[in-house]
Amino acid sequence: MRTHTQNNFQQMSMANMSNPESGISKIVINLMKGVVYQEADPALWQHLLTVQTAVTEYVSVLGLFLLVDESEGYAFLKYKEPEGEEEPLPRLVGRRQLSYPVSLLLALFRYRLAEFDASGDDTRLIMSRDDVVDMVSTFLPSGVNEAKFVDKIDAHINKVVEQGFVRRLPGKENMIEVRRILKAYINAHWLNEMDQRLKEYKTHLQVRNPHDEEEVE
Repeated sequence: MRTHTQNNFQQMSMANMSNPESGISKIVINLMKGVVYQEADPALWQHLLTVQTAVTEYVSVLGLFLLVDESEGYAFLKYKEPEGEEEPLPRLVGRRQLSYPVSLLLALFRYRLAEFDASGDDTRLIMSRDDVVDMVSTFLPSGVNEAKFVDKIDAHINKVVEQGFVRRLPGKENMIEVRRILKAYINAHWLNEMDQRLKEYKTHLQVRNPHDEEEVE
C-alpha cells in the first residue's frame, strides 16, 4: 500500500514529464551536488522558492529534508534522522573525511563569524590569509612546526572552500569570505560550548598527528 508521500512523489513525477518547464529535476540535481546559493543563480533560487513544498516532499522519499534560509540566500539537503524504530535508509553520499586542521579552521571560522555578527559593522566577513594564519597559530601547541603548518595553510583553506563554507574573492586570492551557511552546520548550542571545544582541539593536537582525520556529516 502506497503512502501519501509516495503518491505525491508519483504525481509530481508525472507532472514533470507532462510539463518539463514546471518540473523540479534541475533544482533537485543541483541540491544533490551541494549548496544552492541565491547569488550564484538567482533564477534557479527563485524557482526553488516557488516549488519549495514540492521539492521537500520529493526528497523526503530519499530520506532527506530541504533546509532553506531565505534571509541568508542558501539551501541544501540534509539526512533525516530515523524516528523511533524506523530503519535508516542507506546514504546517497558517504561521510566526508576532514583532517583535524580543517576541523579546527571550521570551528574558528564559526567563532569569528559570531563575533563579527555581534559587532554589527558589516554583513560580510572578509579575512586575509594572514588573518587566518594568526587565528590558527594561537591554537598551535608547543612542538608543532609552525612554519610547516603555515606553508600548508592554503591547502587547508582550499578544503574548506571545497566544502562551500568559505570562498576566495575573485581577483584577490589571498582574501576569503566566510559564508553564512556555516551557521547552519555549527548551531548555537555547539557555539555555546566553543571555548571548551577549542581547548579540546588544542589538546588533541598535542597528542595526535595533525594530519589524522575524523568523520563528519
